[in-house]
Amino acid sequence: MMFAKIAFLVNQKAGKKNISHFISWATNQLDSQKIDFQLFNDNWPSSLDTFTDVWVVGGDGTINYFINKYPHCLIPIVLFKGGTGNDFATQLYGNLSNQEIFKKVIVTSPKYVDAGRFNNMLYLNCLGIGFDGEVLRAMTAIRFIGGHFGYLIAVLINIFSFREKRITIRSAKNYRNERFLLAMINNSPKAGGGFHIAPPAKIDDGVLDMVLISKLPIIKRLRFLPVIEKGKHLHLPFVIHERGHLFEINAEMLLPIQVDGELKFADSIKVTVLPRKFLFRY
Repeated sequence: MMFAKIAFLVNQKAGKKNISHFISWATNQLDSQKIDFQLFNDNWPSSLDTFTDVWVVGGDGTINYFINKYPHCLIPIVLFKGGTGNDFATQLYGNLSNQEIFKKVIVTSPKYVDAGRFNNMLYLNCLGIGFDGEVLRAMTAIRFIGGHFGYLIAVLINIFSFREKRITIRSAKNYRNERFLLAMINNSPKAGGGFHIAPPAKIDDGVLDMVLISKLPIIKRLRFLPVIEKGKHLHLPFVIHERGHLFEINAEMLLPIQVDGELKFADSIKVTVLPRKFLFRY
């Protein structure tokens, strides 16, 4: 595998504390293999035109920032785990360590993955409306915990406090107007550092997976949380799973929205799939 020049982009503020150790190891490996690269820690380049590959170190929020900063990126991308959840990196590389990912991508040809578009923002992993947005808002208070455990704590807090809002959802197949506990539109199966929200979702199938959970009392929220975590919930009577290319959601008020771990607010939401949008080595 020949690499002409790699842009090595690092998010030093991402969740993992051992990033610097990996960066030192990786750059030594690149030097030893005489692979040309340029390391960017804080100030990422305005353009990637002079590079043939781009390596990104960070979490779901970092890769979301990357694809929105470089929405027309055509060169192969590698994502090393450097965040608190790393759901998309785990989808690409499983449980491989960063050192193992390095050894894999050096000899791996790139493949296309889909992306989602939320209004004017791109995303790769998942979008969550209402409950999931409130969970992310709660996590800002416990960000130092991070990862799946921090997400679980925020979920438990909101299980007792969250009140479902009425929303309308339009797709090519259905129209719905009711109160939902959870509304997720995923490109990838997992969210929240390991919750199997949309088990059938694939990052290269050209569609998005919407998972809706109807209004539930607190006792049922507690009962079915472990079921949802394991991805065993799609058969339940209060769960709706639909695959599609376009979803339009409206509410009477601004709703918190989780987009690849980033918190946004909107009352009118249009979500579309962008098939084969980015190239990743995985």
